[in-house]
Amino acid sequence: MALRVAIFADETGWHTRQLQAALRARGAQGRCVDLAECRIDTGVSWHGLVIPGFGRELPDAAIVRGIAGGSFEQVTRRLGLLHALRELGVPVYNDARAIERSVDKAMTSQLLHAAGVPTPPTWCCESAAQARRLVMAEGAAGRALVLKPLFGSQGKGLRLVGSVDGEPQALPALDAGYGCLAYLQRFIPPLADPGFDWRVLVVGGRAIAAMRRVSRHWVHNVAQGARGEPAPLCPALAALAEDAARALGMDYAGVDILPAAAPTPLLVIEVNGVAAWHGLQKVTPFNIARALVHDLLDRRLARERPLAETACRA
Repeated sequence: MALRVAIFADETGWHTRQLQAALRARGAQGRCVDLAECRIDTGVSWHGLVIPGFGRELPDAAIVRGIAGGSFEQVTRRLGLLHALRELGVPVYNDARAIERSVDKAMTSQLLHAAGVPTPPTWCCESAAQARRLVMAEGAAGRALVLKPLFGSQGKGLRLVGSVDGEPQALPALDAGYGCLAYLQRFIPPLADPGFDWRVLVVGGRAIAAMRRVSRHWVHNVAQGARGEPAPLCPALAALAEDAARALGMDYAGVDILPAAAPTPLLVIEVNGVAAWHGLQKVTPFNIARALVHDLLDRRLARERPLAETACRA
């Protein structure tokens, strides 16, 4: 019987089609499922989960492609379903722990710092007064800070505060798009014109592809108009991306790295646990979805399935 893989996604499109095609090439079936449509029902089966399209059975594995936003309770329940699958022996790629570490930018920064992975100085607090004092102190030293939504993505909501082009920029009200919380990272000025950063894709602990994201704007996300260019995956870039993915316990990760001045020439600014790869695929000669599926089936599933079977026999 063919392996059945759940592709958890809040919307279907290019990425889910790529994953389904890669699974078919391996003789497996990929079914797209919205976590919002899954539920707990302890009267239906021994495991108590209902996953549309899988009847009373569990999937053989799961790939997380997207989790829809919602209330705190809704998101907690959706992540809880991923936690439950992991505890039931289903390989989840990336699992809920890794997603929680990456979607919360403050946790990402703290874990990178604790693991010795170079990242810009970062602050996160709920006190607007503390945040304003920090912005004024950094501004007085001639530095700018990037204010980011804690759960933002694709470069949305980023704002410069402090000393910006020699002019003071005050901290805005934190209840408008920032969840009454200040997550601030020291701005790293571009070393070239136009500026750029790198997106490095790590799969199964190994960096496999990279691109430069070039933009005249200081935000380098492709979704914000940056241009993706092929980039050689030099040893230093690969090692740093692999260290970042390892620090957060990722199966796969999109690691964003900035060039910086000495003594730390490379800085990790973000690690994405549900990374898109459409832009990277355009400058990468091999099929990225196939690389992800091969890693899931050949490493995660091959390693964890015997353990699950042994536990069931016991």
